Amino acid sequence: MAALEVTDLSTSFRTDDGIVKAVSGVSFGLDEGRTLGVVGESGSGKSVTFLTVMGLVDPRSAQVGGSVKLHGQEMLGMSTSQLRQIRGSKIGMIFQDPMTSLNPVKTIGWQLEEAVLIHQDVTRKEARKQAIAILKEVEIPRADQRVDDYPHQFSGGMRQRVMIAMALINNPEILIADEPTTALDVTTQAQILRLMKRLQDEHKMAIVMITHDLGVVAELADDVIVMYGGRVVEQAKVDDLFAKPEMPYTWGLLGSLPRLNAAGGRLDQIPGQPPSLLNPPSGCPFHPRCEFVMNVCRQELPALDPSTQGLEHRFRCHLDEEARTRIWNAKKAALSAAETAA
Repeated sequence: MAALEVTDLSTSFRTDDGIVKAVSGVSFGLDEGRTLGVVGESGSGKSVTFLTVMGLVDPRSAQVGGSVKLHGQEMLGMSTSQLRQIRGSKIGMIFQDPMTSLNPVKTIGWQLEEAVLIHQDVTRKEARKQAIAILKEVEIPRADQRVDDYPHQFSGGMRQRVMIAMALINNPEILIADEPTTALDVTTQAQILRLMKRLQDEHKMAIVMITHDLGVVAELADDVIVMYGGRVVEQAKVDDLFAKPEMPYTWGLLGSLPRLNAAGGRLDQIPGQPPSLLNPPSGCPFHPRCEFVMNVCRQELPALDPSTQGLEHRFRCHLDEEARTRIWNAKKAALSAAETAA
């Protein structure tokens, strides 16, 4: 059984301008001990999907449908107190910006201790011991001293380690990491990713890695879903996705990846802008930006069909198998030639 199973999840927000369809019909499973990469541009619905999973969207403005099951137990419709017990103890989350996620007027230790006291029947002294231990585990030097420091006294990379510590202090089964390496330099990014992988192996937890960076997905993920316009447009095992992506949007994401041996060259880019979720385009959400658009793309939303590579690789596209294979082979050859020339 999947640790987390999401089926036909939808999230809409009522605004003064109309209904924003942030998430539409998203389904996926997350198995124990595996890492799911969730990739797409800003506004594709990645973060809202998992804020909905965590029960963190405002019920006064959000309308949610579908199913979210944790070990078979339905989470949608749970009370606030039930969700509060699950958040932190069963599912931990690392948010995008650690500086705004941490309380600037409370010490790091106090905030970690509070996370323990909410979920465990222990004394403040025992909670402090756990706080120091988890800071050591995420490789913060002099943890027994730095536990009394404030967030502004930590670097960006160290604050991100604190956020990881806070997410892990109650030993959750699932860790959701929302852009955990954004705004960090390349060296610190690599350190954070290695740390997360080590902690996953030690704690046997499942990870959801939300990112716009396919390079991060390639390094850390076992499975991947690509989101666009609030929908899943491709999902596969990570090796299959990089070997033969089936959807033009995924081709664009792969083509825009920087390559070390092509330094100084121009990056490919996907033309246009992501769609408005207030007034989404008809048919395929990617058709206004797709160079291979056909009339049917403007009229009909393609189903999330299985690839000829296997049932676990699914995608949305009206192009037939022969056309997709021919186009991807040409793009792959062009990328290879550019790298060779560089």
